[in-house]
Amino acid sequence: METQPVKNNISSYIIQSQEDEIKRIALELHEGVGQTLYSLYTGMQFIEAAVSQQDMKGYVGDMAQMLEKTIQEIRLLAVELHPPALGTLGLLPALKSYLKLYTSTYGIVVELHNEGKEAAISERESITLFRVCQEALANIARYADTVSACITLQWKPEQLSINIKDQGKGFDVDAGMKKSTGLAAMIERMCLINGECRITSKMGEGTSIDIFLPLY
Repeated sequence: METQPVKNNISSYIIQSQEDEIKRIALELHEGVGQTLYSLYTGMQFIEAAVSQQDMKGYVGDMAQMLEKTIQEIRLLAVELHPPALGTLGLLPALKSYLKLYTSTYGIVVELHNEGKEAAISERESITLFRVCQEALANIARYADTVSACITLQWKPEQLSINIKDQGKGFDVDAGMKKSTGLAAMIERMCLINGECRITSKMGEGTSIDIFLPLY
């Protein structure tokens, strides 16, 4: 029988492998596909300027607009997969960047509060915290039936705590844990970095997710 530390090591390895692949795909979308489409877009603009026939000029212009929209969608997808700010600037800027995307996509306004003196955390911890917050926000968009939510980061010398709260319709946590792999994954991800994730909810009164990461 495997011991718990061995299981944790395997889970950690799988998650890290997934994150490396997600990062690679996001980079390819942004710098590969995105750049190719941008080259096509600038070419379409050049053709539009050179065409004199109005019907053809309008058609080329419409094609250019479609390409521009596709480029924007790909860039947004790349940010959602792996925000560039996460590895370079850290958790808070990555969350701010993601929340702009989240609000524009789902129409849910999320207030972000940051309290206390920010401490340095590892990239692995930043990625884990970001993924847990991302899953919590995705669940709000899917199930909460609300137009607002709130995230509060509280930095203390010994601990970082994050609260994600909405005033949506709530759910039965026990039943939800049996049905949703996402909720279980949030808890497991935090365990793998020696943290904790608590989920509380009440029907008609919304949901609160509390995330705790010890700071050493």
